[in-house]
Amino acid sequence: MTRRLRFGGRHILKRMPGTGPRHDVDCDSYEPPSGLSGLAAVEGDAIVENVEDGTTALKLGFSLSKIAGRAAPAANEGREAREARADGARLSLKATLHFLWDRAGFNRWRPAMAGRRNWAVLRKFLLDAAAVSTAKGRPLAHALYIPEMFDAKREDAIVRRRAELLSRAIQSAGNRRSLAILIGEVKEIAPSHIGARLVVKHAPRFPFMLAVDVERRMKKTFANELALWDANADSHLVAIATFGIGAAGVATVDAIALMMVSEDWIPVETGYEAMLVERLTRHGAGFVKALRYNLPAAQPMASLVLARAHGESTALYLVPADADAAFRERLEELIGESGMAAWVWDIADGPMLDLPV
Repeated sequence: MTRRLRFGGRHILKRMPGTGPRHDVDCDSYEPPSGLSGLAAVEGDAIVENVEDGTTALKLGFSLSKIAGRAAPAANEGREAREARADGARLSLKATLHFLWDRAGFNRWRPAMAGRRNWAVLRKFLLDAAAVSTAKGRPLAHALYIPEMFDAKREDAIVRRRAELLSRAIQSAGNRRSLAILIGEVKEIAPSHIGARLVVKHAPRFPFMLAVDVERRMKKTFANELALWDANADSHLVAIATFGIGAAGVATVDAIALMMVSEDWIPVETGYEAMLVERLTRHGAGFVKALRYNLPAAQPMASLVLARAHGESTALYLVPADADAAFRERLEELIGESGMAAWVWDIADGPMLDLPV
């Protein structure tokens, strides 16, 4: 169910598409059934695997170019995962981040991983995932800027490498200019004279400017992520954004999405989910975090799939306090279709139930 492939002068070991659930839960290649997350809605359409060369073609729902002088589209990321429908044909910015996070393995957790994740590790594996993925006919890694781990002694070399990367990623053709993609941990979002200034960790002297309308839509669309980040000092807020470099040499964000992750870099959507992840890691449990991709919040999905003894697994579900009858009915259908043991925490019923660990 795995295959050794050659790509870009090196060999990679890659799981064959659709075989993830057939691996043992404790295997690195294990993947929960895609129907438990938002993956099922995009695989085969927005995410297309090439089994011959091991690459993955992505269809993006956002632009990697911009006509000079034209403002960012009004929709920005406001139509991403909070819509009343899911678009399976193309990946939103947030869904693209989910894809890379999944392929890099950072939605998986085992006790042995404790203390082994830092920005240098994340950067390496995210870039590895991007290197075997293509978008708009070229390797995704060619458009991707992930800041190097900051080191004052190597700052000049780091700045030079960043300039070289961006000179290749951001080019002009007539009045159209290509955009690069940033993935970085947010350090600060501060007011500026004409909008806001986004500062990411490990690139403190290379700010990204947000126009007033982009900042407004970001704060509205990702209010939950910003509130969680503000409330939890041990958490991380990860930004993915498309950006260009203007004539003044300033990086300006065209579109942006935010993702909240735990202290161990596991994505979480709510404080309840963060509590669940923290409880499981404290119990020494292994699990896989299901990712939403383009799936709207009104659509139920598993929160996590928990590894248990003897190769068994249990899907963990959270029911929001404001869940309506349609949500609950669809959740029952999902649990039945999964054929997997289920644990359900209905927030409206009170404190977390005992965990099946």
